Amino acid sequence: MVMTQHTSPPSQPSTDGPLPAQAAALLARIHDRSATIGIIGLGYVGLPLVLTFTAAGFKVRGFDIDADKVTRLNAGESYIRHIAAADIAAARAAGQFEATTDFDTLDFTDAVLVCVPTPLTKQRDPDLSFVTRTVATAAPRLRRGTLLVLESTTYPGTTDEVLAGLLHEAGLTPGDDLYLAYSPEREDPNNAHHSTGTIPKVVGADDDAARALAVALYGTITKVVPVSSARTAEAVKLTENIFRSVNIALVNELKVVFGRMGIDIWEVVDAAKTKPFGYMPFYPGPGLGGHCIPIDPFYLSWKVREYGMSTRFIELAGEINSAMPDYVVRQVIEALNGRAGKSVSGSRLLLMGLAYKRDVDDTRESPALVLLEQLEARGATVEYYDPYIPVLPPTREHPDLAGRRSVAWDLAAFEGYDAVLIATDHTGVDYAGLVAHAKLIIDTRNAARPHDPSGGVVSA
Repeated sequence: MVMTQHTSPPSQPSTDGPLPAQAAALLARIHDRSATIGIIGLGYVGLPLVLTFTAAGFKVRGFDIDADKVTRLNAGESYIRHIAAADIAAARAAGQFEATTDFDTLDFTDAVLVCVPTPLTKQRDPDLSFVTRTVATAAPRLRRGTLLVLESTTYPGTTDEVLAGLLHEAGLTPGDDLYLAYSPEREDPNNAHHSTGTIPKVVGADDDAARALAVALYGTITKVVPVSSARTAEAVKLTENIFRSVNIALVNELKVVFGRMGIDIWEVVDAAKTKPFGYMPFYPGPGLGGHCIPIDPFYLSWKVREYGMSTRFIELAGEINSAMPDYVVRQVIEALNGRAGKSVSGSRLLLMGLAYKRDVDDTRESPALVLLEQLEARGATVEYYDPYIPVLPPTREHPDLAGRRSVAWDLAAFEGYDAVLIATDHTGVDYAGLVAHAKLIIDTRNAARPHDPSGGVVSA
């Protein structure tokens, strides 16, 4: 469905007014859906964008360096669990989507959206290598008048400093030879209530033509919130994720404090959220996972050093959230000692869930991987069950765990473990059955405790 473009309030930048001839021509192609869209990076952000734009009537060419991924997509297959293969196959059958590793064909596209990773280095500095390599590769292949939009989360100044600099090196001037904008991705994988086509898109650019084109393009698929500059749009995305990081850190700290006082944090949060104003519930866990919340705040921390400032809330939140796996491991050790009379060394443990959040097949930055490594480092034998992760893929921080396989769901077999540690609360799991069969459960997600009338499940 094509949605009506959001009308910005008077205080927002205008996207009206005469445009240069080549921009006006592209605007007309956007409006009549004859523009071809190129999307670089066909992962958790890029692939939903592909399907949303094809559903709006556009032809989309997807670019990725992973040849196996490209082959599967062109065969109408999906490699992301919550994205239906039928939708990909339909776009292929309609001739609206083609995936390729050939970046030379970028000159067939009218608008190029860059959706590549922006991780951290081991020193927690921004790693823009995926972005810079992508733009450096794309720049000489872009035709005059193309709209180039970065969607990857990054620090304020990346678009107008780094990307514009790379374009200049290729002999291209933003606002003249092509149009440069920033629109941060807002994906929440497997969210049943919000998808790419229903989540408003923030759009920022440093010239009116680029902003008008980006607003028009995204306005064909969802509501648009234009802002005055690319830096502002970059700051919006960081603000959203910093908000979550800080509040999750707060509730994680309260979990530890209240636990020492004999108070149940889950009961506290459930009662507090009944207040109809001034409170928003956040929930504790074993740490932060996913590609956004554990990483993005540090992009701002790094950038503000340039201005002689520090981000104390961000740094403190990072310390608290990063310490949660250590806290959980201590709870496991104490539970084994106190409830089972066993040392963690030599214990046989089952880790319930490896994905970073419920009902997704995504292990990026998952705290469960940290727990697995820490418990094995202390001498435990650790296996895992996760219906979404039958085989653990290679990960940036935990390469040695690649290839591990999930055990089968077998309540009788689960009785043989000294303890079960719930790290991810997938729905559809028989937690009541688990409570009935497991010798000891340590629960970081409050998944099993509601099924435990005896109070034997340990909260962590």
